Amino acid sequence: MGLLISLIVNGAIVYLVTMFTPNVQVNGFFDAVLVGAVLGLINTFIRPIIATLAMPVTVATLGLFSLVINGLMVLGTDYLLDGFRVNGFLWAVIFSAVLSAANSVVGIARN
Repeated sequence: MGLLISLIVNGAIVYLVTMFTPNVQVNGFFDAVLVGAVLGLINTFIRPIIATLAMPVTVATLGLFSLVINGLMVLGTDYLLDGFRVNGFLWAVIFSAVLSAANSVVGIARN
């Protein structure tokens, strides 16, 4: 039950964030929930591998390269889902940053 609630809350956050980022579109709430689920799976299984391989660059840029990695994860989600569109790498990075901030605020409010 907790996983279902988490998926719905994350989908709502994705849906709201797409309202504030003009070059990121999602077709509806169900697609937003799918975006949240797929992004969560990509961040769980693929992101750690890429982050480990990119560790020297991340250290050299004082952690700023992690924004690039997050943007790539959003673009990967865009590639996998038809109901989610991101118009460019910069908007993927912005969407990722806003989504991360919103998830942090909701996480603080939950505790």
